[in-house]
Amino acid sequence: MIYNIKKMKKILLFLIPPPQWRMAATIVLGIIVGLAFFIFHISKATSYLSDKPETCINCHVMYPQYASWKNSSHHAVTNCTECHVPNHKIFLKYYFKASDGARHATIFTARAEPQVISIKQAGANAVQQNCNRCHMDLVEMTSLVEHTYKSAHAGDGKLCWDCHREVPHGSVRSLSSAPFSLVPRLPSITPDWLSASLKQNNK
Repeated sequence: MIYNIKKMKKILLFLIPPPQWRMAATIVLGIIVGLAFFIFHISKATSYLSDKPETCINCHVMYPQYASWKNSSHHAVTNCTECHVPNHKIFLKYYFKASDGARHATIFTARAEPQVISIKQAGANAVQQNCNRCHMDLVEMTSLVEHTYKSAHAGDGKLCWDCHREVPHGSVRSLSSAPFSLVPRLPSITPDWLSASLKQNNK
């Protein structure tokens, strides 16, 4: 126990900069923390905890998907996460959102998004499970309820969207095929005080 306390003190003393560097270190640390909060704010990070469909258009690449869902019959009964995220366990739901969101954010930040977005295996599994969950009254007496993305690709049965190809996103799948998708306008990331100041200066 005493050894552990001494070890902790040694680590803390190592991390604390010498007196002549403390001011500079404090300024640098403040800049890093400030940038972290700013990035957290402009990325609307807290919105990803919700199930609001508008969250999915934080990245403009999802405009065609949002617009096609909004104009489908599904928009009245379900949202993005009800279909695209595992919903049977709360921990799995948020783990999936975090891992998938991190991948999306990385691709979007690197400007490496493809023109045509295609679903990955984990997402396809979630969609298939959710189709069965919502439509259990239609599939529970059939073999469809046992089909997964993996089994379908092995030639054992079909996935729901092998037949229902245009549910709910239609045939529009790329950015270039739907450049003027009608979606809610995202709120400005510019602080109100700065917007007011700019308007005042432009008068």
